[in-house]
Amino acid sequence: MGRFGRPTHDDPPGGDVPSRPPGRPLRSLFSVRTVAGQVFVLLLVFVVLLVTAAVVSHVLQGRRESLHEASLRTRAVAEAFAHSPATAPALDSPDPTAALQAWAEDTRRGAGVDLVVYSPDGVRYTHRYPSLVGEHVTGSGKPPSGPVTRTTDTSSGVSVISLSPVRRPDGSVAGTVAAGITVEGVRGVVSRQLPVLLGSAAVATVLASGGAVLISRRLRRQTRGLDPAELARLYEHHDAVLHAVREGVLIVGGDGRLLLANDEARRLLRLPPDAEGRAVTDVGLDPATAGLLASRRAATDEVCVAGDRLLAVNLRHTGERGGPPGTVATLRDTTELAALTGKAEGVRERLLLLYDAGARIGTTLDVTRTAEELTEVAIPRFADFATVDLVEAVLRGEEPATPRGKVTNMRRTAVAGLSSDHPFHPVGHVIGFVPGGPTAPGMRSGRTVLEPDVTTAPGFRRRDPERTERILGYGVHSLLSVPLHARGVVLGMANFWRTRNPDPFDEDDVTFAEELVARAAVCVDNARRYTREHEMAVTLQRSLLPSGVPEQNALAVAFRYLPAQAGVGGDWFDVVPLSGNRVALVVGDVVGHGLHAAATMGRLRTAVQNFSTLDLPADELLARVDELVGRMDQEETSHGAGEEVTGATCLYAIYDPVTGHCSLARAGHPGPALVLPDGTVEFPEIPAGPPLGLGGMPFETAALRLPEGSRLVLYTNGLVEARDQDIDARLELLRRTLGRRDRTPEETCADVLTTMLPALPGDDVVLLVAGTRMLDPDRVAQWDVAPDPSAVADVRKDVTRRLADWGLEEEAVSTELILSELVTNAIRYGTPPIRVRLLYDRTLICEVSDASSTAPHLRYAATTDEGGRGLYLVARFAERWGTRYTDRGKVIWSEQTPGAGGL
Repeated sequence: MGRFGRPTHDDPPGGDVPSRPPGRPLRSLFSVRTVAGQVFVLLLVFVVLLVTAAVVSHVLQGRRESLHEASLRTRAVAEAFAHSPATAPALDSPDPTAALQAWAEDTRRGAGVDLVVYSPDGVRYTHRYPSLVGEHVTGSGKPPSGPVTRTTDTSSGVSVISLSPVRRPDGSVAGTVAAGITVEGVRGVVSRQLPVLLGSAAVATVLASGGAVLISRRLRRQTRGLDPAELARLYEHHDAVLHAVREGVLIVGGDGRLLLANDEARRLLRLPPDAEGRAVTDVGLDPATAGLLASRRAATDEVCVAGDRLLAVNLRHTGERGGPPGTVATLRDTTELAALTGKAEGVRERLLLLYDAGARIGTTLDVTRTAEELTEVAIPRFADFATVDLVEAVLRGEEPATPRGKVTNMRRTAVAGLSSDHPFHPVGHVIGFVPGGPTAPGMRSGRTVLEPDVTTAPGFRRRDPERTERILGYGVHSLLSVPLHARGVVLGMANFWRTRNPDPFDEDDVTFAEELVARAAVCVDNARRYTREHEMAVTLQRSLLPSGVPEQNALAVAFRYLPAQAGVGGDWFDVVPLSGNRVALVVGDVVGHGLHAAATMGRLRTAVQNFSTLDLPADELLARVDELVGRMDQEETSHGAGEEVTGATCLYAIYDPVTGHCSLARAGHPGPALVLPDGTVEFPEIPAGPPLGLGGMPFETAALRLPEGSRLVLYTNGLVEARDQDIDARLELLRRTLGRRDRTPEETCADVLTTMLPALPGDDVVLLVAGTRMLDPDRVAQWDVAPDPSAVADVRKDVTRRLADWGLEEEAVSTELILSELVTNAIRYGTPPIRVRLLYDRTLICEVSDASSTAPHLRYAATTDEGGRGLYLVARFAERWGTRYTDRGKVIWSEQTPGAGGL
């Protein structure tokens, strides 16, 4: 039994539906009184007519095509033969027949076309029958001026003849070529296709007859031989069942028109009385519902809207078992089920929002950005507006204090909403938390404050009546304030507001908001703690870095330090004045970030400064720092705490303004850049030593001659290394930036940072630019001293004269005393050659050098001692004194400040 009780061929015999009597003859299928017989006769006549028309059309078309083919073939042969270069000369030869007959016969056999060549007066030169050669061509007349095609009736049938004149080079006619063929010779192809056409027609007739038989048998199976009374009774039963069920039933035809709708379907869809017979898209249905019914696709329990109802729609094709094309639809009212489903969907949406919050909140360790991410997640899926107020101590990275009856300042940190013209306080506004305010219970106890209807809340207008009226006038009707608390401390408040969403906040929203804000609070607290550590590290590092450069005239120095975006690193630099008016430049980098890196950097900087006071060469100084780093790592490892220092890098340079020489050594650090006065930029080859702490390999020193006005640029790897760019490209960019002429060190620093670091760097960056100066040669004096005590007097005289030239007569006595003691010691205990040098810059420097490596020691002489007071006097009258070793011996030096007072 089919749908709605209709019988199908699958029903077993013996059912309630009667079948065809077994004795009825099968020839009734071909009776013209039946639909099957009429269809059979109609198809048969139609096929016969089509076959006849096809044969006639084929014959006529074949005749036309044969004539056209004959014309093309004869004309092509005639023109080809006439236009051949050998034809005209052959006609003008003494015997044209001998020259053309064989050629014409070969062409006739090859092309299947009769070919005749005759003279202008009509005498044949060639013919397929040699006996006709030399005779006059009947009706030849005047030679044609161009190619001509004629159709004539001959004794062998219709013939097509094409004539083409043969012209000499001067344009005169030498003869005529005639090519002819009978149409019957071309029509053979059409005649051969005619049997195939007749056979196809016979096959089509047989197939049409068989199809008519099948259609007749199918019609009889569908009706089962029922008479009209039986069919009427069956329809009444089906109609009664159709309108009694509590499911809507619709039948839509293949053309999209509504064929049937039961009472329940009319009620659920509110169909008009004349709906049947109209298109389903034109009976007032919801567009989605109408589109589904007209889609002619199968569907199972698809939910559609019909007014205030939600309907579950099922669609099936009516032609699946041989029925007419169309679809049948059943409708069920699922409004109450949809309400429960809507709640489940709301829960699912909240879970998805929490999942998104876990991925989007806390992407950085920045307190402000974390608060902004909280508001961005909540809008618009939970609230229409969201604000976050944080205690000011939290923004500074400090631990907030629990409010106890006094005003606590909170700063508006983030605001987000559906529009920007909101009435809420802007970002940065300081809000004084009042214990009696609307969010006071939440701030004191750490609990959420729910105001479903702020228009009736008693304490909402109390704090700021004017702004409250603006908020209410904007349409705000519901508020949810959730404290951000972590580790038992309230960090601030997150406020959620609803304006366009008509639903007020409820207890389910409270649970969700608390979970959302709790996750954000953990992120805010982590960011706060990171901020505190970061500020401590920055403060520590800035306190360990030089706040300025010492006063000296050898170099014009400018520097920049940029901490890393991710945290404070261990990059550092220093400018250390040395004896002899020299200056040391130091740049270093400690591995890692944070407090440990900053503390390690301070220890290394102190060590380098202390070693610098020994006036060591650059390579020896790095060797001692390398040994120190190794000991530091051993101490850290033995105590099982801290991080390794090994891997730190350093570049140490010593510049002498008297000679213009600069000696450099580096331990795993990038080499410097040198900008010459003409703007040429070089990257000198400095021997690369291993990073500090590795040991095992000596460090090497490179010596450079720096012209006055040069710029020596020292930097850390954070300036030239980038993840998205090759280091060679970065160095080339640095070269182009430094190549600008007539730039001061300060301007050079600004140019480099603007070009190389457009955004915050991912690593610490130190940039140190030193412009070289030379000491005026008139401010330098030196003498060679003989190793004889009597030479001391001559030295005193020379020094006194030079001090007078410099206008330093007041310093003469103390300087004579200092040099007398130093020269005497060199003569007595040193090794020649002995040399004295005076330098006058910011200070007056006295230097006595000899070839010995033995250094004197300061001691306090007893009252009974006859000697031992020389260095004591030097230390008494000089501001500083010391010893430095060279590759040729040692230098004992002292410094005095002119005008500071002498004896």
